[in-house]
Amino acid sequence: MTMLDVTTAGATPVALRPADEAMTLERLGSLHASRLSFVRSLVRQMAHQRWQVSCARFDLDAAGHGVAIYRLQTPQGRYHGVIFSQHLEPEQRSDRVIAQAWDVTFGLVEGDVHDGLLEQMAANVPLQEAGRQHPRLLVLSRANRSLRNFAHFVEALSSGRQPDSGQITRVGYLYRTTAVYGNGKFGIADFVRLQNNADFHRPFSAQMMAVYLLRHFSIEQVEHIARHQSPDDAVPLARELRRYLGIGNSTGLGMAPFLINHPQLIQQWITCRESALMTALRQAPDEDRRQRLLTLTRRAMQHLEQTVSEDIEQGERNAQTVAALPEVIAWLEEMPLEDDLWQQLTAWSARTLPFETQELIHTLLIELYPERVDYLEDQMGVIERMEMTPDMPLVRLKQLIETHYDWALNEDFTTPEARYWFWYRSVEKEEPRLGVRDREPGAEKELHLAIAPRVQHTHGVLSEFLEANPRALVVEFLIAHPRHKDIVRRIQTMVDTAYGEIRANLWHRDMKPMHLLRTKLSFFGASRFDPKSDRWVRITLFQGAPLVEELNAEPHDLQDFDDWSFPLEPESPGESAKAR
Repeated sequence: MTMLDVTTAGATPVALRPADEAMTLERLGSLHASRLSFVRSLVRQMAHQRWQVSCARFDLDAAGHGVAIYRLQTPQGRYHGVIFSQHLEPEQRSDRVIAQAWDVTFGLVEGDVHDGLLEQMAANVPLQEAGRQHPRLLVLSRANRSLRNFAHFVEALSSGRQPDSGQITRVGYLYRTTAVYGNGKFGIADFVRLQNNADFHRPFSAQMMAVYLLRHFSIEQVEHIARHQSPDDAVPLARELRRYLGIGNSTGLGMAPFLINHPQLIQQWITCRESALMTALRQAPDEDRRQRLLTLTRRAMQHLEQTVSEDIEQGERNAQTVAALPEVIAWLEEMPLEDDLWQQLTAWSARTLPFETQELIHTLLIELYPERVDYLEDQMGVIERMEMTPDMPLVRLKQLIETHYDWALNEDFTTPEARYWFWYRSVEKEEPRLGVRDREPGAEKELHLAIAPRVQHTHGVLSEFLEANPRALVVEFLIAHPRHKDIVRRIQTMVDTAYGEIRANLWHRDMKPMHLLRTKLSFFGASRFDPKSDRWVRITLFQGAPLVEELNAEPHDLQDFDDWSFPLEPESPGESAKAR
């Protein structure tokens, strides 16, 4: 495996971790959100560039139904978040992608929202996929209430007291999204429209902005309903509880194909994260940085102690990490302050600690050096283009497969365990699904998400072709075997990268699809990872993030403004005076 180096002037090169370590499915499924995650990058950008959010329209009835519009002004442009809230019957409530009605539907619009556009959106945004969406929409989404949290908040605020902070710890949001669409879906603005947009050129930044505005709306809406229920007694939500609220997301197997279908983007994300880690490991620590790491470790430990998961396996993983972190704290307090202390720490953790604890340490080390790693947030995007080299000698392609895809060739796909699952798209549910091969129907319509068996099959076919045609070119092989064109193009493109391919057999019985979901969600900035089965998960975004009123305030303390990872349950505010 080719090793990449991270260097700066006068520094000793430090090799990035090899792909056979960094790209295993279990390790990827242990990643935590870092300061390079998209929600963190967006909040920093908003703070540095002084983005301003204001309410342009708040036309809700006493039950909180109606239209709200928030104006976002940046130094480069103007956008509007348009939110439609409606009554939802209990039998219509579903987090499934096939649902046809939601508590709120919303979109992020480029430019101003005139009456004609608002009328068009009101007729189509609530329909989501079934609507005729306007091309000025950058993002289209929908969300449902967390019914118990919402009712608790309204009841508490309307009676003049603050909600129980423990309730937010159990469910960290008032709304959870079920899909956040961008990049040309259903007629909205195409991906290329944002490539040169100074505000939203980073991956998924427009989508995260729409979610951030929904978070603000959820707070304003619940206060609005409480005031209408009890005009004389209602109180606003305390600032510390506002901060502690995030936005939930419910995600299923539909997210998994993204990691396979966008290998160049995954290569970029992992490379940036690994580069940030190696940059941190290269630094000689001082006492302030050691104390900062200890503070972050204690905070992360408490955050994980407060994280509630009904999933037994995830609960055990959280508990293992919590149990291991006192050892990390003791190690940091006792070790001498040597130049390679961080490298000693990661080497010790690799020998003694679970993957999830190791990756948490990596995340916290990256947090120590914002001035050296934050530039990488502008390198997270890539223009994806798979290139074919038809005049390559076929023997050269064979050598490349054997060198760079040895992990795929080493798998024995003849055993029942190795070919247990197959991936397909459900016609009824319109979602990717897993079926058990030779037991469940649909294998003839299998999605080609498992790269390892495809590579191995192509290697076998081209090896036979070479025996009869030792001087053949790739183009000659593809003329004889055209069905291998896509995987050959992928191989020729990805051999020049280290981190694009997940080194796993996605057919194997022991494959955990939850690892795929967590990989992507960690880059979004997800916290409180809570699997509801082995096929779908709930997470929280923007919990602990600065509020709109803090964003609008001046001046910012940018260091404090950005320090909101691993948020902790605030002390209960108790009874709140109206003057709060």
